[in-house]
Amino acid sequence: MVLDLSTQLMQSTVQVEQQLPDGRHTIGTGFLINDPTPDGKPRTVLVTARHVFDRMPGTSANIGFRAQGKDGGWSFKPQAVRIRSTGHEFFVHHPTRDVVAIAIDAPPEFAKAAIPLAWLAGSDTFTKYGVGPGDEMMVLGYPQGLSANAAGFPILRSGRVASPIEADTVSPTFLLDFRVFPGNSGGPVFMSESDHRRPGADGSQDVQFIAGMLTQQVELNDVRLEIGIVTDAEFIRETIAELDGPATTTAPVAAPSASPATSRDVSARVGAAVGD
Repeated sequence: MVLDLSTQLMQSTVQVEQQLPDGRHTIGTGFLINDPTPDGKPRTVLVTARHVFDRMPGTSANIGFRAQGKDGGWSFKPQAVRIRSTGHEFFVHHPTRDVVAIAIDAPPEFAKAAIPLAWLAGSDTFTKYGVGPGDEMMVLGYPQGLSANAAGFPILRSGRVASPIEADTVSPTFLLDFRVFPGNSGGPVFMSESDHRRPGADGSQDVQFIAGMLTQQVELNDVRLEIGIVTDAEFIRETIAELDGPATTTAPVAAPSASPATSRDVSARVGAAVGD
């Protein structure tokens, strides 16, 4: 795989936000995946942590899309997407893990930026590349609702694998030595190494894949241990597969929010909690 995964994922990662009744904002992170329907029609899927949507009582969430001007500069262009209506949810969720997926009508440039489903780690990826404790992984997100710039790009950070990585049937999550903040929930966790030698390779190779999604933080007696919990990418695959169920539809675009949040009003926000 010859690509710059960090750049590709930064393009496809978005802020997920909703204004609460008291005027504050709850925030999470999501990323877009290109997953055509069974009959081959294009489909853009937003994935995030389930608790991000659970903490949004309203019917719509603002997705932090960005637009590039003729001069090459980017601007923040959030778009409201309906996530539920009375008695109906437009998203699907994994039955046991903290993952949701929703098919959306994304702007053309974002539909193009959505990453292929094949970039998600499979059941043998960690074994194939010999990934384990001490290996560095990258995380994209919006800690405390903060963006990398006024255009709403996510912030790229890193941490090291802090636990054994086992088959998802044995352990559906693994630990990352990474300080988690509200707003990081739902962010992609990935490995991006170029020209590295890994087990099973005859020579050097690119090692690039999405390992999973940041969904929780570790706490002990109300003390944050600065350790993140990553849900395995296999459960993202399983959640997306639920979109092909008989009652699933594409989420409609909602009317523009009366007071859409910008990526700069961090002081008015409370991030989507990263917890159980």
